[in-house]
Amino acid sequence: MMALYASVYTAQAVEPDKVQDIPHVSAKAKEHFQQYQYAPGHKAFAIAPGGAWYWMSELESEVEAKQQTLKNCQSQTQQKCVLYALNNRIVFDADSWPGLWAPYVSNEAASKAADGVNLGQRFPDLVWSNKQGKQVSVSDLKGKLTIVHFWGSWCPPCMREFPSLKQFYAEIKKHYSADVEMVMLQLREPFNDSKQWAEQYGFTSLPLFDSGVKDTDTTELMLKDGRKIRDRTLARVFPSTYVLDRNGLVIFSHNGPVHDWLEYVAFIDHAVKATAKTNSSSH
Repeated sequence: MMALYASVYTAQAVEPDKVQDIPHVSAKAKEHFQQYQYAPGHKAFAIAPGGAWYWMSELESEVEAKQQTLKNCQSQTQQKCVLYALNNRIVFDADSWPGLWAPYVSNEAASKAADGVNLGQRFPDLVWSNKQGKQVSVSDLKGKLTIVHFWGSWCPPCMREFPSLKQFYAEIKKHYSADVEMVMLQLREPFNDSKQWAEQYGFTSLPLFDSGVKDTDTTELMLKDGRKIRDRTLARVFPSTYVLDRNGLVIFSHNGPVHDWLEYVAFIDHAVKATAKTNSSSH
């Protein structure tokens, strides 16, 4: 993410041990937070679920620092940006962090949602084959949170995050199997190729399903109504991940690998409970 910072720093700093505490962000963001600590003037550092971040310094007031930093952070992501630090204070609210996928809408509101891959839109009704060879679609999973993950064994970033995904899925399966489905779909290679790689490296416990892609040249996926959709519409980069609410609406999306999937277990927990309440109150 972009950041603005001064070339001359003051001696005052935010608590140094807070650098490693920033959730979801990359190592680069943490390096920038070290620079932020010594930046002069009014300043703010903002983050969002999924790893977006932005910071500014040398602003005229604390209010301006807060407003401008959040505005610029928000331009980088669909997820809600919040402040991690304001001037030399850590203002991050860890308790509310897992709730930033909200708001969750009622069944009635969900029925009026537009189709698409942006937040609040109804995700395309993809079809894939389960382990028994039966076709399953996104709409078949209505009533559950659904995690849709696009990957390929030819994709180095995809492979690097598999150990973390394996840990994440183990937690999901252990604690949320009644409420959450995870679907991992291979792109631009036959399912047998991706499955063989998973077997070789010990990842067969993951929910790997056949997207229907037959070769490296196939760039389209099938929808339940028989239409096709380009894979780049769903995955601008590989890997890409979506979390859908119980009505199939997008509540979170992420392009690229996630550093630590276990950081998202708290978000799943909050979403499971929040969507259960939302759906029950709409009846």
